[in-house]
Amino acid sequence: MTDVAVVDTNVWLDLFVFLDPRSALLMQALGSATGPVAVRCAQTDAEIESVLRRPRFAARCSEHDERLRRWRALARPCDLKGAAPWSCRDRDDQKFLDLACAARATLLLTKDKALLSLNRRTRREGLLILSAVDFGRNLHHDGASERQRVVQRVVPPQAQFLR
Repeated sequence: MTDVAVVDTNVWLDLFVFLDPRSALLMQALGSATGPVAVRCAQTDAEIESVLRRPRFAARCSEHDERLRRWRALARPCDLKGAAPWSCRDRDDQKFLDLACAARATLLLTKDKALLSLNRRTRREGLLILSAVDFGRNLHHDGASERQRVVQRVVPPQAQFLR
């Protein structure tokens, strides 16, 4: 079974705008045949587009169009089908949990402390919440061989949420 990953907006910016070298292993994994499959939804796409329209980013509009095309080609679209069984303190971040639940994701990659603080609860049900840096660190530590994936090592096999 292929792992499914939700990428929040700040991690997306690190991957596609800032080209943060600490996220390079995550980008490689998302682009590989054996890595996790990224998912997106209308709500997460709208947030990315909204952020890219901010004055800080607006000067590079043509570059953003290409980055969005690459993301849409890389990430599988998914419709939200209701609320996740977990609630985030930051209502703006709830959409990432809802997407993870709808897509039956095993990974949520974020820098957001409100989301990261939920990891202990979500992990018991099959959703691992990590930073991109921790994902890369675990991937590197595990050797990242053909079928070795971070999730296999960390997510308990009896995860109820995935059934």
